[in-house]
Amino acid sequence: MRTMLVLALLALAMPAYAANHAVQIKGMKFNPSKVSVAVGDTITFTNADPMTHTATALDGSFDTGQLATGKSAKVKITAAGAHPFHCAIHSSMKGTVTAK
Repeated sequence: MRTMLVLALLALAMPAYAANHAVQIKGMKFNPSKVSVAVGDTITFTNADPMTHTATALDGSFDTGQLATGKSAKVKITAAGAHPFHCAIHSSMKGTVTAK
């Protein structure tokens, strides 16, 4: 009984690890275009298109900068809520990150 209690307390005391999510940019679209994450998670945006793109949050919470073909950038989500984003070069490309 005592061992189980100690193990339970240790499990609760262990830090939670942030997850990494992947978004591919291809065909002038973000795939997936809607991403659900936890605060503290990261998202890796990878450009598989033959042209340069960005992933830029409308609220300014993240920006990959310009990603050439084959390049990636990792952003950390630091606030809860919906974070709509777009490509700053091609405004028709849109997505949303929702963080809890």
